Amino acid sequence: MELGVVRDITDERRVAERLRDRLDFIERIASRIPGYIYQYRIHPDGLAEVPYISEAVRDLMGVEPAQAMRDYTIMTQRVLPEDQVRLRRFTGAALREMQPWQCEYRVRLPDGSLRWHMASVVPHREPDGSVLSHGFTMDITDRKRAEQEIERLAFYDALTGLPNRRLLLDRLQRAVASCLRNRQRGALLFIDLDNFKDLNDTLGHDMGDQLLSEVAQRLVAAVRETDTVARFGGDEFVVMLESLAPDPAEAALQAETVADKLLAHVNQPIALGGQQHYSSPSIGIALFGDQRVGVDELLKRADLAMYQAKAAGRNTLRFFDPGMQAAVNARLHLEADLRQGLARGEFTVHYQPVVDHRARLVGAEALVRWLHPVRGMVSPGDFIPLAEQTGFILPLGHFVLRAACEQLVRWAQSPGTEHLCLSVNVSARQFRQPGFVAEVLDTLRACGANPRRLTLELTESLLLGDIEDTIARMGQLKKQGVGFALDDFGTGYSSLSYLKRLPLDQIKIDQSFVRDVLADPNDAAIVRTILALAKSLDLQVVAEGVETAGQLGFLRLHGCDGFQGYLFGRPAPVEAWDELLYTAR
Repeated sequence: MELGVVRDITDERRVAERLRDRLDFIERIASRIPGYIYQYRIHPDGLAEVPYISEAVRDLMGVEPAQAMRDYTIMTQRVLPEDQVRLRRFTGAALREMQPWQCEYRVRLPDGSLRWHMASVVPHREPDGSVLSHGFTMDITDRKRAEQEIERLAFYDALTGLPNRRLLLDRLQRAVASCLRNRQRGALLFIDLDNFKDLNDTLGHDMGDQLLSEVAQRLVAAVRETDTVARFGGDEFVVMLESLAPDPAEAALQAETVADKLLAHVNQPIALGGQQHYSSPSIGIALFGDQRVGVDELLKRADLAMYQAKAAGRNTLRFFDPGMQAAVNARLHLEADLRQGLARGEFTVHYQPVVDHRARLVGAEALVRWLHPVRGMVSPGDFIPLAEQTGFILPLGHFVLRAACEQLVRWAQSPGTEHLCLSVNVSARQFRQPGFVAEVLDTLRACGANPRRLTLELTESLLLGDIEDTIARMGQLKKQGVGFALDDFGTGYSSLSYLKRLPLDQIKIDQSFVRDVLADPNDAAIVRTILALAKSLDLQVVAEGVETAGQLGFLRLHGCDGFQGYLFGRPAPVEAWDELLYTAR
């Protein structure tokens, strides 16, 4: 007779089943999260093991879970050598302090692709003295690429890939501080392409963009990797040189050598559209490092030197020198000519067409022009700021206003043009004059012009003053039928709470946003926002600086009402408007 022992293992089976259920549950969770989880144990004797790692490690690291559990070093070997140092530093600090840690690093997968990973680990010490770390690693490559793209859009020029104005100013500020601290010199080279506008106008913007891209590459090739080449805007570039000699004369010689090299590189022929074209730069140089100078002042110095290079015949370089203050004398001469020019009849008013969404002529903007008997056509950018500073803007503004009213009267005499409107720019200084409202109304009455055909364009700087007085003045003119537009919208600091209180009819989108609306997502977003804001406030919108059919299409698509720019016509005397006026009829 055999005797045996019978043991009830029901409870053990239940425990085992519960354990399997829990493991299955953990595996199901682990298979659904965007990463892999693991345990990593370091024994008191220094030996390490991986008790558990989820199946997702196969996709993220190209390693089988069983392989990783046998030899965890196969994982660390995937990490780029330069990132392994940082990873070891985080791990070491966490183990010493028993604190959670997180680290981003790059891995090279078996297929050769480079990915970004982020590990989050929580360590704790067990009773036997070993350290057990619970970790979670996820792939953050898409996030990193998005961050890099955001940085590129914010700090780099979309066309050339060079640092933009914002990044340049940041680097320049750091360089100035570093030079002062280390007793070194630096140099700022302001570069403007000669006659670029002519090429852009004759060959088109596509060719102009190709030229700018080629020039950017040549500038980069001509300097050291440690130097900065930035696109400042338009056809303007800036090169910042650091770590020059402490001696001013030697530093100037080093900067001049670089500038000569830049001149030689840019002067080489450039193939555009199957033809050889030549471009040349004018370069202004300002040294820094001997005294504390703000970045804005440095840029002004280099810019001033660049204009001296232009004046010297172009395709050359000039250094900023205190002697350049002789330009003040030129300013005084220009001011004297400015005052005499109005009396001598040298000023005229040109008109730039404004069209609606069907490209039909609806009006124009009146723009003052100065034909000097010796200087020739003087740029408004040269004499308007001077007129503002000296107060000459008051008689000049009255001249433009009267000319515009007289033109409205002439248009009103013909059924084909009586519907046309005119807008006139009004400076903050004009608007603040005590008799401004009376002056406008008196001029309208004296000429017999219809106030409802006149729009006064104001700048956002008006909103920085007495807003209640501004609203009151606008209201007085508004009651008589005069319209108002907010010019260069988006470039100032207007408050939306003020904007909704102003009796405006129209806002004008500044050409700086329109220019790159197809290339710069930020500009495109700004334009769309302005159009949506205007619609919500029941305001008309005119986009300035429309030069291409692509810009026009974008603006039309997003609901813009009116358009102004070279695509429809340049500012010109009204006598040159025959074709436009015929179309208007």
